[in-house]
Amino acid sequence: MTISLYDLSVPTFLQTTRAVGHVMDRAVRHCAETGADPDDFVEARLVDDMAPFHFQIEALKNHALWGVEAARTGIFAPPPLIGAMPFADLRAIIASTIKDLEALTPDDVDSCFDKKLEIEIFRPLDPENAWRSAWGPQTLALTPATYLLTYALPNFYFHVVTAYHILRTRGVPIGKGDYEGQLRVRPA
Repeated sequence: MTISLYDLSVPTFLQTTRAVGHVMDRAVRHCAETGADPDDFVEARLVDDMAPFHFQIEALKNHALWGVEAARTGIFAPPPLIGAMPFADLRAIIASTIKDLEALTPDDVDSCFDKKLEIEIFRPLDPENAWRSAWGPQTLALTPATYLLTYALPNFYFHVVTAYHILRTRGVPIGKGDYEGQLRVRPA
């Protein structure tokens, strides 16, 4: 059995982005039931030195959409971050991300298999002591497959789980099934 770059990336991004959309819908329902304001989640953080909820949503979009675009073009060039915005606008980002991912075809993604990709990222300069290390730019030479599997998907999941945990720690009643979303099962 052959599995393609498309199979490894786009359906996975879609499954989880849809799950985030449902989690955000649940957050809105929770606010309606408790009299809270969903906009109070926008600047919420897990800890003071972590990025807020709105950043997590933009970052998951960028690692999904611009991750696939980087694999296709060989250039990682996400748009500048927008910053804090109403919760409804963050939900719209999720909806447009789903629409844009759904528009991708297997040929769009699989045709880039042999491309070369270099990205510049900020990483700990001393990986052995990453927590205490200074950070600096590093250029990574990757293939589209290694980029998607070792950079885009892990970063995407990091931001998804952080967004999930921000909502969970603020009382939104969500669980593992909400995080997983609709699993892609084989036909019976």
